[in-house]
Order: sequence, then C-alpha cells, then structure tokens
Amino acid sequence: MDTDEHLQPDDLDQERVEDAFRTGSSAPAAPERSLERALGNQIRLLRRQQDLSVADLASAAGISNGMLSKIENGGISPSLATLQAISNALQVPLSSLFASFEERQDCSYVPAGQGVTIERRGTKVGHVYELLGHVLRGDVVVEPYLITLRENAAPHTSFVHGGVEFIYMLKGEVQYRHGAQSYRLREGDALLFDSSAPHGPERLSEGETVYLSIIVYARSQS
Repeated sequence: MDTDEHLQPDDLDQERVEDAFRTGSSAPAAPERSLERALGNQIRLLRRQQDLSVADLASAAGISNGMLSKIENGGISPSLATLQAISNALQVPLSSLFASFEERQDCSYVPAGQGVTIERRGTKVGHVYELLGHVLRGDVVVEPYLITLRENAAPHTSFVHGGVEFIYMLKGEVQYRHGAQSYRLREGDALLFDSSAPHGPERLSEGETVYLSIIVYARSQS
C-alpha cells in the first residue's frame, strides 16, 4: 500500500519542505516543550527545593498524591484552581510555575564590527580576539572569536585549554601547530582539534591574517 495514500497535497508539500531543510546533523532532537511537562518539572523542582515529599505538597494543596504525581510527570493539564492551590502551598507566585516554559532560549546577535575585544594570552604580541557572541545557560559553553594576527604578530604555540576548537581561515595564511603536527592553513581551510594539546600559530605569512575560532567546552558545575 502506498504510504502517502491518506496524505493530502498540502501535507505532502509540507513533508517535502521539512525534508529539504533537514541539516544532516547527528545532534539529538530538541526536547518537546509542552506546557504540561514544563509545569510538572517546575513544580517538582520547587517542591524538592523546599524539601517536601509528594504527600506533603499534595496534602497542603488539598489534592491527591496521585494527581500531584500525574501533574509532575506532565500527564494531565491541571485546572487554574489546582495550580493556584499548589502555588499557595509552595508559597510562591502562580507565575513562577510557568517560569521554565516561558524562559527564552539563548540567542546572541552581534552586528558587524561590534564584537567585544577580549584580552587573552597573545594579545600583547599582536593577536587580537573579538568575541562574537555568548550563551548564558546550558551545560555547554560556546565561544566564537574573530582572531586577527597583525603584521607584527609573534608565533605562539603553547595555548592549552579544555574542550575542542574549530578554526576557519578567512584571510591570509598561517602555519598552525597542534601537538606534534603542523598544518598550513589558507583561506577556506578548516581545522578541528582537541584543545587540551598545545596549539597556536607557528609561522605567519606577510600581512594580516584573520580566522574564525570557535571554542566549545563543558560549563563548570562548581
């Protein structure tokens, strides 16, 4: 049987559009952001922060243990009266129960030429770092830099830090060392590496060199 038999033309067009825009990335799907699930997670978080058991909160809110468990698991859509009772029992504003659902995902926009100049090792020897964005939350930190090596820049191959780094050459040429290997990078070349090994520009060409450097590492839990 044709699997598209019950699909309407509009549905097929939408499917084709979605297929055309798949990224090919192996990143996992984003978690579903349903209101019920977000409410449940927030109520559970607030309950645990106050060291209350399910029975404690259910009793204070005048609902059954089973209902509270279903709410915390995102299994039901509680009434406004029930949410008000829960917020009163937790002694928090009703709006705080919706906080995780309403939280904005991070997005950082930096107009051309308005990145923040950052002092880093190598700055004093002609290495200029312009931070192009940042994220405030999440388990992973991403730091995108536009790096300019001026004509008087000195080689520096002892950069060492956690995470991974991606380099994409925009202008000029550089001999870039990573550990025991050295790579000749020219416009359009890319390099992705473990940044816990010593690395950095080993030999520079004449004139200015510019490349994009994206550093990714786990956010400290301390």
